[in-house]
Amino acid sequence: MIFTALAGGTGYLLVTIKGEEESARSTPIKGEKTWDELSRNHVPQTVSYPMTPAAGGDHAQAWMNCDGDVYAKEVPQENAVHALEHGAVWVTYNTKAPAADIKTLEETVSKTPYSLLSPHPKQKSPITVTAWGRQLELNTASDPRLTTFLTNYVQGPQTPEPGAACTNGRPT
Repeated sequence: MIFTALAGGTGYLLVTIKGEEESARSTPIKGEKTWDELSRNHVPQTVSYPMTPAAGGDHAQAWMNCDGDVYAKEVPQENAVHALEHGAVWVTYNTKAPAADIKTLEETVSKTPYSLLSPHPKQKSPITVTAWGRQLELNTASDPRLTTFLTNYVQGPQTPEPGAACTNGRPT
């Protein structure tokens, strides 16, 4: 009898926690920008995206490796967008980001499957986090919205191709 009650209570708790996680994922993060109905064609040419960094749309056939990959140089947006289609979060920074923040981002991304980090000198904010159709600008790596964004959007509900590979793509 006690076991049944315990099992039932545990099941209720797990369902409640899962429901709260899904509810949190569907709640927009303060400052988040969104785009819907983005095209998903593989194209051989450079794409002109309406947002910087790109958050979805036509993209290259090969994706950037995004299994916690850290790139020291800017990566082609068309390859990064393909990684977003697979459920990755692309973390970018510009020259306004302090070295300490870049180090924090490197540590965070290297421990996060389905993520990649690269410089992106043309973006406005020091740090930007981007998922398919979602983007958030940050001033510092200590902003708690960074963790929330990663939690919500790494393989999140916006992912067009959940579970697709983040390895064996374009390494650099």
